[in-house]
Amino acid sequence: MKLQLQTIVNSTIITEFRLEVFAETWEHRLLLSMLFLLIYLGSLLGNLIIIMVTTIDQNLHTPMYFFLRNLSILDMCYVSVTVPNACVNSLTDNRDISLPGCAVQIFLVIICASLETLFLTVMAQDRYVAICQPLLYPVIMNHQVCVHMTLASLLLGLVVAGLYTGKTFQLSFCRSNVVPQFFCDVPSLLRISCSDTFNNKLLILLSAIIISGSCFIFIVISYVHIFSTVLKFPVKEERGKAFSTCVPHIIVVSVFLSSAAYVYLRPPVISDVVQDMIMSVLYTIIPPFLNPIIYSLRNKQIKEAVRKIMLRIF
Repeated sequence: MKLQLQTIVNSTIITEFRLEVFAETWEHRLLLSMLFLLIYLGSLLGNLIIIMVTTIDQNLHTPMYFFLRNLSILDMCYVSVTVPNACVNSLTDNRDISLPGCAVQIFLVIICASLETLFLTVMAQDRYVAICQPLLYPVIMNHQVCVHMTLASLLLGLVVAGLYTGKTFQLSFCRSNVVPQFFCDVPSLLRISCSDTFNNKLLILLSAIIISGSCFIFIVISYVHIFSTVLKFPVKEERGKAFSTCVPHIIVVSVFLSSAAYVYLRPPVISDVVQDMIMSVLYTIIPPFLNPIIYSLRNKQIKEAVRKIMLRIF
């Protein structure tokens, strides 16, 4: 095991970390790496199709598909932050990561997770206006408003990621250099820090309450109004179409936020590495894979646009 240690005033300061692998045996590592690689490639392909289709087809230049395109771009970045590096590390058994490299990975994971939460919230707002206030939809969700909402989300994500990364790497790490996770994340580093982590845990709690909690409440309220409006639709097919659009959104949001909350808010005294890794997969790898399937590839307009592009190419 490669260690780079620097001795300062009789204390050992870690300057390089060592990540966990998916499994101990080579066979299990190979199997899981291939599985994650397939999920990764599927995520890239699905999201790339959505980006191409919503960009090329003029009929899909609407607020809903504008947000779907942004979500797809984000998901391609999100899944690329952790999966390729984790698979290579697992297959080569070269799991070392420098302190700056770990800081970059944490920053990217946090900003992607924050933007995922904010984009899903904005999409709930879009569906609420489209279903509950259809006559005002072109006015409320005009292109300028959509761009401003996206930029505001990006700015907030940058602030949150900067705060998390800065506070985490103000800590000293001297207990162990083994990060109990297949990528660098904040809870795992807090467990191996020999500094007082109270302020870091307070930051996690406050951001969970103010940002994630507020977004979740906003999404729930939006869908309560959406469902109450949908139930008043006279045509059964229209109700079914609205429910098929909204229910998958709720499922993704619930899985994403609950798994992230479990990893970030669970007390470390009852921590289980395997369990944490499984839950981390649910909020870092699964959403980018599922989003194209449940949001767009089941959508008739997307399917028709893909068919037209394929006919044009072939």
